[in-house]
Amino acid sequence: MALPLSFFERLPKTDLHVHLDGSLRLETILELAEQDGIQLPGRTPAELAKAMHLGENTGSLVEYLKAFDVTLKVLQTEDALTRVAFELGEDCAKENVRYMEVRYAPMLHTRKGLRLTTVVEAVLEGLWQAKEKYGIESNVIICGIRNISPQSSLEMAQLAVAYKNRGVVAFDLAGAEYDNPAKHHRESFQLVRDNNINVTIHAGEAYGPESIHQAIHVCGAHRIGHGCRLREDGDLLHYVNDHRIALECCPSSNVQTGAVRDLATHPIKLYYDLGLRVTVNTDNRLITDTTVSKELWLCHTQLGMTLPEIKRMILNGFKAAFLPFHQKQSFLRRIARELSAFPDDEAAVLASEPGLSATIVPEVTQPASTGTA
Repeated sequence: MALPLSFFERLPKTDLHVHLDGSLRLETILELAEQDGIQLPGRTPAELAKAMHLGENTGSLVEYLKAFDVTLKVLQTEDALTRVAFELGEDCAKENVRYMEVRYAPMLHTRKGLRLTTVVEAVLEGLWQAKEKYGIESNVIICGIRNISPQSSLEMAQLAVAYKNRGVVAFDLAGAEYDNPAKHHRESFQLVRDNNINVTIHAGEAYGPESIHQAIHVCGAHRIGHGCRLREDGDLLHYVNDHRIALECCPSSNVQTGAVRDLATHPIKLYYDLGLRVTVNTDNRLITDTTVSKELWLCHTQLGMTLPEIKRMILNGFKAAFLPFHQKQSFLRRIARELSAFPDDEAAVLASEPGLSATIVPEVTQPASTGTA
C-alpha cells in the first residue's frame, strides 16, 4: 500500500539543506546564458542535463560538484540572483514547502565585480518576493568553502554577522570534504559563535565520523549536513542523539556522491529508529533532480518508512529549523494540526480519497558507488 508521490506533495514540509546554486531551473540557466553571452555545454534542456550529469551517480563528491561550474557562470549578476532565489521559493511553495533555509557562498558570485553585500541582498530580495506571492517563509545560511582559504571563510563569517537578524540565520562550511578539515576554518566558527549565530557543517559525507566529531567539538556545529558515516562511530552517534543535534539528510544526493551505495542502504531509517533527529532535504534540486516530496516518497517506498514515521520526520524539520523559539513553536503547532488531518494508516488514506491510487514500489536501480566513502 505505497502512497503515490502526489500525496507527499500535499504534505506541509521544510527544506533545511538546499543550495541556491544547485537548484536552478534548466530553462533559466539557458535564458541567463543567452542574455549574457555565456557558453554552455548544451543548447537545450536535455543536452544541458546530460552534460551536467543531473540525477546521475557521479561516484564522488568532487565529481558531483563539477556541475556547479555551469550554474555559477550564470549567477554573477544581481538580477540573476534575485530571479533564481524567487524561482526557488516558487518551486518549493508549489510542493507545499512552508519553510526553507537556502545556503550559498556569496564569494562565488563576485566574478563580475558584485559586492558581497549586493549578492546577499539580491538573494534576500528574491526570497522576499516569493514570500509575498506564495507565503513561503525562508532564511539564508552563508557558506564558507572547505577547499578555499580559511581567510575567505572568515570573510563569509563576517558577512553572516553583518546580516544577522536581517535574513541570515546560520553559517556553514561546504565544498570538498576529503583532505579539507573543518578545523582549518575554526576562526570563522569562533566569530559566528561569539555573535550567537547558528552553525551547521557538511560532515560525514565524503569523510568518516572524525569529520563529524571535528564539526561538533572543534567548530561547535548545532546541526550536521548529511552525516552518512555517523553510524561508523556508535559513541559519537549516541552523543549526537543525546544532544539532539539534527542531521540534514539528503538521500538521493548521498547516492550520487558515493556517500552511500544505494537508497536501500542509506542510514536514515537506522538513525530514525535509534531516535536521532533526522530531517529530509534536497541538497540540490537541479543537480540531484529531486524535490522534498520525492525524497520523502523514496523514504516511504524504498526504505519502508510508514506514514507516521514520515510525519515525525517532517516535524523534525520544523524542530531543527534555525528559528526563534516562539516562532518555531507556532509553526510546530500549526503543522502538527495539519498532519493530524491525514490518517496514519496508508490503506485508510487511499480509502478516504477515491482519486488517490496506490503506487507500484520501484526497485532501487542506482549502480554501486565508486566513491571515497
